[in-house]
Amino acid sequence: MDSCVQKEKPNIILILTDDQAYTAVGCYGNKQIKTPNIDKLAYQGIRFNNHYNTTSICMASRASIMTGMYEYKTGCNFMHGALSADKFSLSYPELLQKEGYRTGFAGKFGFAVTPEPTDNVDHKTYDRLPVEEFDWWAGGTDQTYYETSKNKYIAKYAEEFPHSSRAYGAAARDFIRESVKQEKPFCLSVSFKAPHMPFTPDPVFDTVYQNIIFNKPVNYGRENARHLAIQAKLGRQYLRFFELHKWDPENYQETIRKYFQLIYGADYAIGMITEELKKQGIDDNTIIIFTSDNGYFCGSHGFGDKVLPYEEAARAPLIIYDPRRSRSQKLRSTEAITGNIDIAPTILDLAGIPVPSNMDGKSLVPVLDSSEMKIRETLPIIQAWGTAPHMALAIVTDEWKYIYWYYGNNIDPAEELFNLEGDPFEMKNLINEEQYKETLNKMREYYDMEVQRWKEQAVPYNDYACFGILFDRHINFTEKEKLIPQKFIDNYFLELKNAEIISDPYDYKSILKQIEKDDDNL
Repeated sequence: MDSCVQKEKPNIILILTDDQAYTAVGCYGNKQIKTPNIDKLAYQGIRFNNHYNTTSICMASRASIMTGMYEYKTGCNFMHGALSADKFSLSYPELLQKEGYRTGFAGKFGFAVTPEPTDNVDHKTYDRLPVEEFDWWAGGTDQTYYETSKNKYIAKYAEEFPHSSRAYGAAARDFIRESVKQEKPFCLSVSFKAPHMPFTPDPVFDTVYQNIIFNKPVNYGRENARHLAIQAKLGRQYLRFFELHKWDPENYQETIRKYFQLIYGADYAIGMITEELKKQGIDDNTIIIFTSDNGYFCGSHGFGDKVLPYEEAARAPLIIYDPRRSRSQKLRSTEAITGNIDIAPTILDLAGIPVPSNMDGKSLVPVLDSSEMKIRETLPIIQAWGTAPHMALAIVTDEWKYIYWYYGNNIDPAEELFNLEGDPFEMKNLINEEQYKETLNKMREYYDMEVQRWKEQAVPYNDYACFGILFDRHINFTEKEKLIPQKFIDNYFLELKNAEIISDPYDYKSILKQIEKDDDNL
């Protein structure tokens, strides 16, 4: 650690956006998006190039961010269950508060905290959110609203800031001012709704992207999904959301403009926060961490939404700015494999608080001092939500990704192997390439080790134990089929109904052909 690091406890601000792709940040190479305040944090701090959400959906990801644990240990996700209070008691806000930090939360919390484990995931009322566990609260229920006036705890800002993104910036300023007056170190978590659906940007910024024609992703469209496992295309991301969320070619320009404009609004609010830190004279002792709860496809491979273990959905931006450390004259970045489970232990380490043994994540503080430092060899990416056919477990390294799709009813369970170093857009599945057999065997070995950890450590409730068997690639599907929770099968049929699929629900090739019927290239 640099000698310039101060001995007094640092303030820590975690800034979380919702559904922001790693490609939707200027400092990650996007020359069309405007994120000046986020970029400034990166140039003063360090950019993480291989940061993943170990589950790419908001409820599970946010529980992992707070607790530093994998989903199968939190027991928390949609269609699974809430986070129990005993697990939240070991979250970074609770642990910092016990050590004298003033804790605050603003924005979308995203999951329920209940006295005991439960499969009831409802977080639409404040009595199911940990309002009293924070010293200051400006959070909202469920998905929250873009209209400031509809969010109880920030409604007072509605007249000046009718859109919630700038309102959260204003609320954060008030928290900072109050904390300075109390002369206490603080930890503030600001969780924007932006750029989550519905794409309703702040009209104040309507001219920011005026007359710009945006580039599409390199792997945009369903013609770039032909090589992917059938299972990957049997969830709402492919069946419905490409067109429903208007990522199709006819609507792409308007959709991406609104998406980028929402991100610009959040970036503006981040500028409000950093300006207040300077005004209060505490900018030199306040650490800022910026990330997103998951990525977003934006039409890549013909997908809308997130969830799946492919790069666009699972990867997210991560920037850590610690002003106490020496600054480089150029952008510093690291190739270390990191995950959302690392956020909590990193925050605790920065605050000088021991990391509890239940956390799966690792502190990223060593990387702040040496960007060449490796944190781990592998990281799992979990997809245990939605429809039974498109659930998967993946393993990623700094060069490779291996995905196992367990579902085998009228189709074969599938494996995918991608060389991320040479094929960052995952356009070629190398699973049957003889020259990569040794790599495949090594990735399978990593995968088997993760499945074993799942079996040993998964909570015995909320349908997590069965996935230790479902994701075991050595067990025949006929033995697994009876273990699949009925709700995940029902959800598959619901998706077919919503997508107006009328063919045999188990004739997967016909289903996909029907979905792709308007694509002349297929």
